[in-house]
Amino acid sequence: MASTIQAAPLTTPWTSDVSPDNALPEYPRPQLVRSNWQNLNGQWQFARAAAGEAAPVGRDLAERVLVPYPIESALSGIQRHEDRMWYRRTFTVPSNWAGQRIQLNFDAVDWQATVYVNGVRVGVHEGGYDAFSFDVTDQLRAGSNEIIVGVYDPTDAGGQPIGKQRLSPSGIWYTAASGIWQTVWLEPTAPAHITRLEATPDVAQQRLKLTVRGTGISGQTVQAVVTDGGAEVARANGAVDAEISLPVPNPKLWSPDRPFLYDLTVSLVSPNGTVDRVTSYFGMRSIALATVDGVLRPVLNGQFVFQIGTLDQGYWPDGIYTAPTDAALKFDIQQHKDFGFNTIRKHIKVERPRWFYWADKLGILVWQDMPAMNTVAPSDAAKAQFERELREMIDEHRNAPSVITWVVQNEGWGQYDQARLANLVKQLDPTRLVDNMSGINCCGAVDGGNGDLADWHTYVGPSSPRPSATRAAVLGEYGGLGLRVEGHEWSPGNGFSYEMQPNAAALNDRYIGLIQMNASLMKFTGLSAAIYTEITDVENEINGLVTYDRRVIKVDTARIRAAHEGLIRASRDRNSGEGPGGIRSGQPRSLQVTTAGLTNRYLRHRDGLVYTDVVTDADGDLPKRDASFKVVRGLARDACYSFESRNFPGHYLRHRGARLYKDARDGTSGFDADATFCAKAGLSGTGVSLESYNEPGKHLRHFNAEVYIASNGGPNAWDTSANYTADATWNLVDPWWRSSADLPLGANESFRVMTTGFTNRYIRHRDGLGFTEVVDGNSPTLLKQDATFKVVRGLANPTCYSLESRNFPGQYLRHKNYRIYKEARDNTPLFDADATFCAQADVGGPGVVLESYNMKEHYIRHINGELWMAHPGGTNSWDNPELLGVDIYWNVSPPWAP
Repeated sequence: MASTIQAAPLTTPWTSDVSPDNALPEYPRPQLVRSNWQNLNGQWQFARAAAGEAAPVGRDLAERVLVPYPIESALSGIQRHEDRMWYRRTFTVPSNWAGQRIQLNFDAVDWQATVYVNGVRVGVHEGGYDAFSFDVTDQLRAGSNEIIVGVYDPTDAGGQPIGKQRLSPSGIWYTAASGIWQTVWLEPTAPAHITRLEATPDVAQQRLKLTVRGTGISGQTVQAVVTDGGAEVARANGAVDAEISLPVPNPKLWSPDRPFLYDLTVSLVSPNGTVDRVTSYFGMRSIALATVDGVLRPVLNGQFVFQIGTLDQGYWPDGIYTAPTDAALKFDIQQHKDFGFNTIRKHIKVERPRWFYWADKLGILVWQDMPAMNTVAPSDAAKAQFERELREMIDEHRNAPSVITWVVQNEGWGQYDQARLANLVKQLDPTRLVDNMSGINCCGAVDGGNGDLADWHTYVGPSSPRPSATRAAVLGEYGGLGLRVEGHEWSPGNGFSYEMQPNAAALNDRYIGLIQMNASLMKFTGLSAAIYTEITDVENEINGLVTYDRRVIKVDTARIRAAHEGLIRASRDRNSGEGPGGIRSGQPRSLQVTTAGLTNRYLRHRDGLVYTDVVTDADGDLPKRDASFKVVRGLARDACYSFESRNFPGHYLRHRGARLYKDARDGTSGFDADATFCAKAGLSGTGVSLESYNEPGKHLRHFNAEVYIASNGGPNAWDTSANYTADATWNLVDPWWRSSADLPLGANESFRVMTTGFTNRYIRHRDGLGFTEVVDGNSPTLLKQDATFKVVRGLANPTCYSLESRNFPGQYLRHKNYRIYKEARDNTPLFDADATFCAQADVGGPGVVLESYNMKEHYIRHINGELWMAHPGGTNSWDNPELLGVDIYWNVSPPWAP
């Protein structure tokens, strides 16, 4: 007799928590809960089976298996594959269930399950990823009852959906997961009872659309109650199979930032009372496509937020397809949150309801893949099975607010009828986005043109398709940076990755560079989402951010989180078009006084307080920096604005009492409200007025060189009506400090390319022209000198920079007819302007872009080894935006020639 648990190649922190007495003891169906149930997980009898063999009714089997772990897993105790197998156990029905119907529930069995109770075949189910049930009441007897489950799973020898399971795993293909792999359980129900809820949030109409499905219905009606923390929100009655509308006024919207869930109680009622009652939950959120900043993008609750996530295969070294414990299941989602991701692509595997519960509860957006078939030309029977399982996946998980996208096919695996399947899924669920083919640029896949997303795969990447009038642009897979961690590998020394990194520091830098490139692609090519491969190592793949055993985090969590949060913030800035006075989030600005005779004064902070001061070109650095701010989306309300200090990142203008301060954000809702201002048309007829978010009717006003939140005609001195409209009106102008990134003034530096595959190249001049070239320690001295520049104040503006040649003092990089040259300064204003570049920071990464001082939104770009001034969306060949987003970023590096 085999032992209950075998030794796994790797253990997780939860392996030792598993035993026959506590195998996944949690209630398995969080969105349709009844109080009475019996868990049948634990030790079952097991045996190899043969085709056509009779069920072993009443006969002990030789081995023992721990349900619900697939038989290939160490936790199952079997740790081998069988095409055919028998499971057997006995159970006793609790005496207080008498008079009720008994449902035998299977959350997942891979692939074909034939179920017998007390020698009677009660049903057959085909499908490895969906739950199924049989009413076994009529087969039960007093005392001990016998369950036998016969399973057939040919894995990749069959034509059914299998995801990444293979009988001979290697590379990107993993160990098979056969047999019972999720919870088996009993529950008592009334003859008439609820079988499914279909809950659809309707944010626009502030209601929940609810349809209740049931069986055995003979005149019963539905009562539904929505609650928020125990307080009733809505109540409605209706019929089974008919839509019921439950009003949810001023809904608390579900999002990754605020994953609020309402409680739902649904009762089936007859004239004699309640016959069935279930509890559930739902989230109010919308997902759609909309034009944002001129580009079609996905919008969550009406707002674009860049979806940054990972490919999550859902594999475990001890449980294979089944997480060892519920805490382990939660861990992977929480790790995404800790890293600052807001999205998971669940890759060609469907998890059970508790995984979706944690996704809903913790707040993560989910792209749910349909598991692929392992065939080039699927048969008609395979297609029919694929579509049956596709429908089941959608029906089972349509209530999860976390799920925002259905991914139908991947990289051409088992590909057929792309357009028809996209339309089918949209018909089955019109409330979510449809990704009909993830990887349309990959592996010979043909782009069917249907669905909501144009989805590329690029390793290492990133890169981006172009959005169209009907589809947003997403990057469904990229990355694959590898790092070996000795002692934590499934196959030591044999791991696969798309680009191996020598150490953790290199992995961190390279990864953050990829995030920075995503930010560029978002801005310049319209990219709206990116899915990194991957969250954990998986068997022979070692390109995870976490090791396969979940024991080692390979990256710097704080750095990764900061990069992701910066990217998400930048994406939110795309939502707002220009408001009154030209105000727009994401832009650096200074606030100029409009009162007659005082227009040389600007809002600035000094010693934590806010004043208006005269600022001129002749002033030093500090006044100019203190008078420059980054306009960001309002901390308390997206439709309004907050003003972040240029030289104190994380500090914002806020009112405290009536006075205006520059304070560090403290994370409280009170601070966020005090630091949020809503833009209105200028009270004096020009510019913009800034109204307090939490004190409507009061505006940002300067008074005796100090700045207050003031009301027109209020009781305080600063509320005086004299000059109120002019004093409360501001011009939003170019910032006094034009560079949002700081370069080391007076230092010799080199500028390294950040584009994947070219990171050994640097800016250099040759024969008076600017190029990029490979430079390393063995390069000749002249090349090292040509690739070194002295960073000096901008010749045309001291808040920007000029780059002086290391070996030609007095000569600078400048643009002329878009090309970059190295020329001697001629002391003309045109030369000085052409040789001045403002350094702009990007999201989270170590690089900068170098923007032309006199040609806004033109950046130094390398293309085919040459340097040009490029403008995204321009008409020249060097403006091609496909690579512009990644080719304009530079890592400021130690000089090749001191």
